[in-house]
Amino acid sequence: MTVQEQKNLRLIFPQWQGGNNESYFFGSRMLAWLTPEGKGITAEVEVAPPEGLQLQNEDGIMGRNHINRQLAAARALILQHHPETVVTLGGDCLVSLAPFAYLAEKYGDRLGILWVDSHPDVMTPEQFSHSHAHVLGALLGNGDDDLTEAVPCPVSPSKVMIAGIHDPFEYEKKFIADHGIATCSPEAFKAGSTVISDWIKKEKIKFLAIHLDLDVLDPALFRSVLFARPGREEHDFDEVAEGRLSMLEVVNLINEAAGKARPVGLTVAEHLPWDAINLREMLGSLPLIR
Repeated sequence: MTVQEQKNLRLIFPQWQGGNNESYFFGSRMLAWLTPEGKGITAEVEVAPPEGLQLQNEDGIMGRNHINRQLAAARALILQHHPETVVTLGGDCLVSLAPFAYLAEKYGDRLGILWVDSHPDVMTPEQFSHSHAHVLGALLGNGDDDLTEAVPCPVSPSKVMIAGIHDPFEYEKKFIADHGIATCSPEAFKAGSTVISDWIKKEKIKFLAIHLDLDVLDPALFRSVLFARPGREEHDFDEVAEGRLSMLEVVNLINEAAGKARPVGLTVAEHLPWDAINLREMLGSLPLIR
């Protein structure tokens, strides 16, 4: 293995507590198995497996102590290897906090964050107790003290683009407007908008950290996301925005951006392979297997 190859870190991070959904744990493990083998170093953050563990609301955040320990462990692993690039396989969206905070320290204001997501993830405990919805806000230095303290060099809002977002809640809409965060809707991208390339050029972004929340994908086209949960009712998700992009559109979006700035971080998060999860449970209930 060459020195250059060793500078990439693949971080497997099966965190589920940020979304208070134990299925993210298995989803991360399966995602790690599915992802083509890359060069460099692979490390896994130790995460308490669900196994019936009931999280508590601790000062506004579900499972705060678990989350704090895991974020500290993720940062320690990253600092141990000092990589040039980081691929993170989650887990809920909060898994981007430690690697992107590290990349912000390393690359400074030359780094941009492309947040590919139907949601902006800028809430605080006052709006929602699930911290996977807080992560981008924390990277900007806004929100809960435990999360923002994990970001020594907050990212400037001008260096963030949220792509795939639509129909944000009023608080989110105001936060985006107040901080001047660039956005690109699914419809704009489908229509051939150059807003992402224009943003990279305007902000003189040389390096790019890319967060891909799989729920940016249309659940009618890709079934391994929260909104494709079997048996869901029409109003189960409180009118939360659901993805509108296809896999090809997401690949094109990310590769377009990666052609304009060097990608140094990539997170894939929120994988919920419902059929595999349910089949695993079924198999565990059969004679001679259980």
